[in-house]
Amino acid sequence: MKPDPADGLPYRPCVGIMMIDGRGRIFAGRRRDTAAPAWQMPQGGIDAGERPRQAALRELEEETGVTADLVEYLARTPDWITYDLPPELLGKVWGGRYRGQKQRWFLFRYTGRDDQIRIDTAHPEFSEWRWVTAEEMIDAIVPFKRAVYEQVIAAFRPWLA
Repeated sequence: MKPDPADGLPYRPCVGIMMIDGRGRIFAGRRRDTAAPAWQMPQGGIDAGERPRQAALRELEEETGVTADLVEYLARTPDWITYDLPPELLGKVWGGRYRGQKQRWFLFRYTGRDDQIRIDTAHPEFSEWRWVTAEEMIDAIVPFKRAVYEQVIAAFRPWLA
């Protein structure tokens, strides 16, 4: 049997952010780095010495321009959620050092105005954004992350539209 190239590789520690509006709709951003339409929620790695909630607020600001004073913390997933990269991406992202990500997800309610969301950040991740329902978010995510999004949505369902 052929060895699995992911064997022995760790998961990258990461946070994910579900930001909802006052109606319980989810922020979705369209990724800039792919030709195919790929929509997702903000996420990113945890820096050395950083606590997950701090990382979530930093990533939220880096990717959406939304600062901590414009959101209200509501919840987090009780456990880390992992996913493996598909074979065609393994060894190509994150310098080939990880098999996938382990993510702690945070739920924030956005209290600002839509015009305060600024995806034209210093290092833009998204080319456009919109508010979507949970079902639309699951439909829009790349297939290898769908199970993660289903778990996150199940965890945060009481707050969603």
